[in-house]
Amino acid sequence: MKRIYNDINLSKRNSFGVSESARQVVEFNTAEDIIDYFRSSRPEKWYVLGAGNNTLFTKYYDGTIITPVSSMLTILEENDDFVDIRVEAAHDWDELVRWSVERNLWGMENLSAIPSSVGAAPVQNIGAYGAEAKDVITVVEYLDTEALQVVRLRNEECHFGYRESIFKQELRGRAIILAVEFRLSKRARPNLGYGDVIKEVKARGEATVTNIREAICAIRGRKLPDPKVLGNAGSFFKNPIVERAVAERLLAQYPDMPHYEVPGDRDSVKLAAGWLIDCAGLKGWRDGCVGVHERQALVLVNYGGASGGDVIRLSEYVCAKVYDKFGVRLSPEVNIL
Repeated sequence: MKRIYNDINLSKRNSFGVSESARQVVEFNTAEDIIDYFRSSRPEKWYVLGAGNNTLFTKYYDGTIITPVSSMLTILEENDDFVDIRVEAAHDWDELVRWSVERNLWGMENLSAIPSSVGAAPVQNIGAYGAEAKDVITVVEYLDTEALQVVRLRNEECHFGYRESIFKQELRGRAIILAVEFRLSKRARPNLGYGDVIKEVKARGEATVTNIREAICAIRGRKLPDPKVLGNAGSFFKNPIVERAVAERLLAQYPDMPHYEVPGDRDSVKLAAGWLIDCAGLKGWRDGCVGVHERQALVLVNYGGASGGDVIRLSEYVCAKVYDKFGVRLSPEVNIL
């Protein structure tokens, strides 16, 4: 079944809470629903919007917003070592993580409390605390809107990278993700590569999957604002990856600067965008109805009544300040329309 709405306000459909509108919104349950819509309507301009946690609308969207609403979870295979599951695109990401942890399944626990839908997870290759969605994804199933066929891509075909995937590159504007398949481990494999995670887990005892999830939920709860209370899209900027020579120059000036190795790339170093913004004096900085969050400088917030343009102007100001101080360019993680 599909539902079609015309000239609809999107303020309840994006976590920034900006009050922009779209010409049309189409909600669908099955692949057949959305194939039928594309065959009959042939939309020239469209955008997939799941839970709206990583999208900033800056103007009226003169096109069609496509929203999956089916959230079924199916166990495909289970043995002594792992469980394979298929989860449809509208399923809430953190509810999926909670489901896996309650069954003592490993692989998703470090990705707790990330506001997202399952369908959005492979697009961004969402990640946190040393883990990424690609670590547990086996297959992504999507609709090719040009061929109007359902396609299944194996993990290695998705070209996953840091906040990147084939769905943001070659398949951008062509794919609508329908479901994602995951492999979760029954064997303990704690990922404790971050100091604050280690500390929080130790306070709870052993490194069980439950304790890791609780630790990360606690850390994120202290640092990040609830979008239901304060409009935001989580981390607005990607952590920049710079040449090693640039990182070494900055470390000579700022020895306490957080920095991380980039797997498979010995010539590059990843910096912490939040630290750069904070060090530029912007944590807690406010300009009218928008600002940089007081506890996490990566997060830009809408204090109420902000437009998408207000948020963009703030992001440009933050980028300029960081570049002036460090010579490092920040880029948005959020999708901007």
